[in-house]
Amino acid sequence: MQTTQPSIPLNNGMAMPALGLGVFLTPPAQTAGAVSTALRTGYRLIDTAAAYLNERAVGEGIRASGVARDELFITTKLWPGQYGYDEALRGCDASLTRLGLDYLDLYLLHWPVPTDFANTVQAYRAIEKLRADGRIRAIGVCNFLPHHLQRLREETGLVPAVNQIELNPFYTQPETRAMHAQLGIVTQSWAPIGGTYVRNPKAVTNGADTPLKHPLVLQFAEKYGKTPAQIVIRWHLDHGFSAIPKSVRAERIVENWGVFDFSLTLEEITRMDVLDTGVRAGGDPEAFTANSYPTDVNAQ
Repeated sequence: MQTTQPSIPLNNGMAMPALGLGVFLTPPAQTAGAVSTALRTGYRLIDTAAAYLNERAVGEGIRASGVARDELFITTKLWPGQYGYDEALRGCDASLTRLGLDYLDLYLLHWPVPTDFANTVQAYRAIEKLRADGRIRAIGVCNFLPHHLQRLREETGLVPAVNQIELNPFYTQPETRAMHAQLGIVTQSWAPIGGTYVRNPKAVTNGADTPLKHPLVLQFAEKYGKTPAQIVIRWHLDHGFSAIPKSVRAERIVENWGVFDFSLTLEEITRMDVLDTGVRAGGDPEAFTANSYPTDVNAQ
């Protein structure tokens, strides 16, 4: 049984905290407080993105927390509208400026763009150059499917350290995770407790439209004296995933941290695995383009 936060080794020799705070859809006015609360609680991983339009507020929260920079693991993401070699270099510089940081611990390509994968590859080559120059400690991707990962490796010779994907007990992406295991890529889960960002009416099982309402999760919550969210977060950690649940409520941020004093059994993990509906709630990586969600990343 773990009583402290585990870290996850990356394929470049670094280690990443297993649990972090995500700030997708967190309004800038609430972001700094959420980040500061999380860091003072014990979190060390903060996940943002240029497209979230709250990087400046994340930087404010980091500075307000008083936690030393070398204790932190800060992730942000390059928006597809900034793909291309020179564009990616400028995009990273802009994110660092907004965050008020000299370097990033992890920089991710936010989505694959299958209709213009050449630009995706050029952006990836650019962030590898930034890693070699010390501006980024590790590079990765988000929402890449197995064939995207394979093509990226074939065209660049580089394997991402992390692939951040939609993942929770209702949507488990076994094929993508199998590719991660084959290539040595860490799985990081967005929307880790399900229903956090959007709910798909087709993703319903046992009358529950989110894992937090499923009878099995409720049963385990009662057994361990934990909340349903804590049970689902523990499922991620026991699988060896990194999870980045979001919240702006101090009590929920603290609650989500309270998962290091118990573990699920292998049987319980397996029973939660079969809750998978196979239905994606977020965007489809195969259909994603630079114009899927028009975003002015400089408007922050």
